[in-house]
Amino acid sequence: MQRIGVFVCHCGSNIAATVDVSKVAEMSLMEPGVVHAEDYQYMCSEAGQAKIAAAIKEKNLTGIVVCSCSPRMHEATFRKAAERAGLNPYMVEIANIREHCSWIHKDMEEATKKAVILMRAAVAKVNLNAPLQAGESRVTKRALVIGGGIAGIQTALDIADAGYEVDIVEKTPSIGGRMSQLDKTFPTLDCSACILTPKMVEASAHEKITIYTYSEVEKVSGFVGDFTVDIRKKARSVDMNKCTGCGVCQEKCPSKKAPSEFNRGLNTRSAIYTPFAQAIPNVPVIDREACIKFKTGKCGICSKVCQAGAVDYEQKDEIISEKYGAIVVATGFDTINLDKYDEYAYSQSKDVITSLELERVMNAAGPTHGHLERLSDGKAPKEIVFIQCVGSRCSDDRGKPYCSKICCMYTAKHAMLIRDKYPDVNVTVFYIDVRTPGKNFDEFYRRAVEQYGVNYIKGQVGKVIPQPDGKLLVQGSDLLDNRQILKEADMVVLATAIEPNPDVRKIATMLTASIDTNNFLTEAHAKLRPVESPTAGIFLSGVCQGPKDIPETVAQAGAAAVKAIGLLAKDKLMTNPCTAQSDILLCNGCSTCENVCPYGAITYEDKEVNDHGIRETRRVAVVNNALCQGCGACTVACPSGAMDLQGFSNRQILAEVDAICR
Repeated sequence: MQRIGVFVCHCGSNIAATVDVSKVAEMSLMEPGVVHAEDYQYMCSEAGQAKIAAAIKEKNLTGIVVCSCSPRMHEATFRKAAERAGLNPYMVEIANIREHCSWIHKDMEEATKKAVILMRAAVAKVNLNAPLQAGESRVTKRALVIGGGIAGIQTALDIADAGYEVDIVEKTPSIGGRMSQLDKTFPTLDCSACILTPKMVEASAHEKITIYTYSEVEKVSGFVGDFTVDIRKKARSVDMNKCTGCGVCQEKCPSKKAPSEFNRGLNTRSAIYTPFAQAIPNVPVIDREACIKFKTGKCGICSKVCQAGAVDYEQKDEIISEKYGAIVVATGFDTINLDKYDEYAYSQSKDVITSLELERVMNAAGPTHGHLERLSDGKAPKEIVFIQCVGSRCSDDRGKPYCSKICCMYTAKHAMLIRDKYPDVNVTVFYIDVRTPGKNFDEFYRRAVEQYGVNYIKGQVGKVIPQPDGKLLVQGSDLLDNRQILKEADMVVLATAIEPNPDVRKIATMLTASIDTNNFLTEAHAKLRPVESPTAGIFLSGVCQGPKDIPETVAQAGAAAVKAIGLLAKDKLMTNPCTAQSDILLCNGCSTCENVCPYGAITYEDKEVNDHGIRETRRVAVVNNALCQGCGACTVACPSGAMDLQGFSNRQILAEVDAICR
């Protein structure tokens, strides 16, 4: 029989305000095996831990239950305290009576009753617990960064500067990401390319960084410290070692009708192309869907004019397999599709554009070479209307429920730049709220209003109606003056919501990382572990975790890098001893568990089995404890009940259920 101690935490008033903690401690003494019970205001404090240690030694406790907050918060704290007192750390159980009880109940009697039940279940489990010993696993001193935008570049540079090898995988032909499409950045209005390009060059030249552009992550296996990743390096149809980046092939290419992805489809590009002038690597790629050679077998002009002989039509996709100790996800964002917002006439008029398209229009390397003009007729606009929150803070299912965070600031930036360069252009902004919670952000917005004379109207736009003369009639409301507005405009700019890159769900599935309902990757703890995924060894960088601006993205990139460095600096990691084990007497060799194991930890061997005096050779499951991460998928899938999880056995779980139902 176990000798169990129960320790109930008040958590200040977080638990004690709703739960009668003294009664929980008193009721625990009625449970089998419980020989000690007490409550304390802050059990996680040094004094609280000292009480636990003292009770373990004085009462010769063989297991303890701590009724407190979530095990995500303090399970490690209490396990270390128990270990210091000489108790196996895996003989500690946490009954979560805060998040699961006090925080969701208002009635003390009801909450106390539930807290007693949770305590009872934890005690039932401890009665069946057995001491476990953690093993060790090696750490591969190499990191993978998925995404080559500013977040991925900064993360890779910081890890590489610490002396570790880093690979960047970017699905487009060049690193640079969304920031490379911007003209100026707020609140300093400095050139985006001027601050990004040096980072791109530094990453390309760094001896510790390998860049895989036009590549995608194909498969991920393994676990923290020892991931195995397959990278598909797509065929560029251009030999990167031979190409000199002269650009003659792009000039001579006769197929120039493909929409330019970099310029958001506002103009066209050649079938063989480099996305932008500062692209790294400065090596073109052939778009096989647009190339005449690949479609008809004719042409081949790019190969003929290439003096370096770099064009290779026979090039195939290549699979590169590499091992990594840590993986950082920096997959970035895109703007939402506007098909459901036809009231703004985006699909009806070329003069209704998104803010990101305006960035390209205003950029010297953009489709209009930096001249602000209507895309329909090339004329200079005199009246421009900006519409905020298109798809953000949306109450219906067309858009996103969250604030995209950057729209208020970049709209103020666009308005200031237009008014500065074209003083005769009138700029009007329709907004719901102006949100500027950053250093010098509110001052930046006030400059747009007070210094540049931008007209801000608090109200929403109901409809944009294209007129026969080419003008756009904007129908909106002024909530402050309580009136309807009809305003003619030459151009309308939509501040569209941002969303995670569409590929993030596929990436999350491969990494077994968590995502929220908006497809943003979920952090392990919003406050205490904001750059770590709940999946060990996976870190988050940039907008893949939630909307943020460039300074915040760079800050998070550095934080993710530090966490990855902290992992890579270790030679060995303690492995989770709560691993699966197979009962060879029950195993029927069906391979179901092997098929569902995401870590490849289960294999099958022929073993001699003594089944009640009968010796025979059977095909049975064998678990590699170094690979097993204790996810429990095999125990659920096993049809014969042969697979069980140490520390979370079927017997223990049923004992908890029985205790709850008593």
